Amino acid sequence: MEFDWTNPPFELDSSLTQREIEESFEDPFAIKLLPDSKRFAVQARFFNLGMTASGAGVFSVYRTNGKLIRVLFARPFQSEERFFYQRKVDQTLSP
Repeated sequence: MEFDWTNPPFELDSSLTQREIEESFEDPFAIKLLPDSKRFAVQARFFNLGMTASGAGVFSVYRTNGKLIRVLFARPFQSEERFFYQRKVDQTLSP
């Protein structure tokens, strides 16, 4: 998976690094969603909820051409997103 970090359209602050955002996409339990809002669908934007290697949750909005990922926005999980992510992981792992 290749990332396009040329002139990112958002400011990276001290809460996340580029590497942590990339790690969240590599998470085997990452949840990738296509929003049902016409606003996002027209511009082909997707959501990713994934964990870093250190266990930090990252919510990202991105677009892709299938080979290159362009992250448009990223931030740490909010409590609802952490709950949603954990529930999906638990469902996946339960027999």
